[in-house]
Amino acid sequence: MEIYPAGSRPTRRANADWFTGTVWQDPVIEASEPARVRALRVAFEPGARTAWHTHPLGQTLHVLSGCGLVGLRDEAPRVIRPGDTVWIPPREEHWHGAGPETAMEHLAIQEALDGRVADWLEKVLDADYLRT
Repeated sequence: MEIYPAGSRPTRRANADWFTGTVWQDPVIEASEPARVRALRVAFEPGARTAWHTHPLGQTLHVLSGCGLVGLRDEAPRVIRPGDTVWIPPREEHWHGAGPETAMEHLAIQEALDGRVADWLEKVLDADYLRT
């Protein structure tokens, strides 16, 4: 058993190659093999979002605070709020982030396959982000 005391692992700014805007990540768990679970608490400032991406084994998002958006290819983004849980199936191209004027924080849970949890694609254009 391992206990990670609160505040013992630093918050880090998300990689600008895969995110638009200011996004902060706090590790929750990156279990050692043979376990595959990975989880992060992710805080998006207003307007911030991920790039398009997929997950080899899917992803679960659980909204903790604020109001955000999640989008699929060729569809208008959907609003997500505290308490909402989103399941994204394996290999489904998607993005998620804060609303244009609201911050959003979620728990992101995914499993690694051959050490990989995500395949990153291009950044989300404003036209897709603001699509109605």
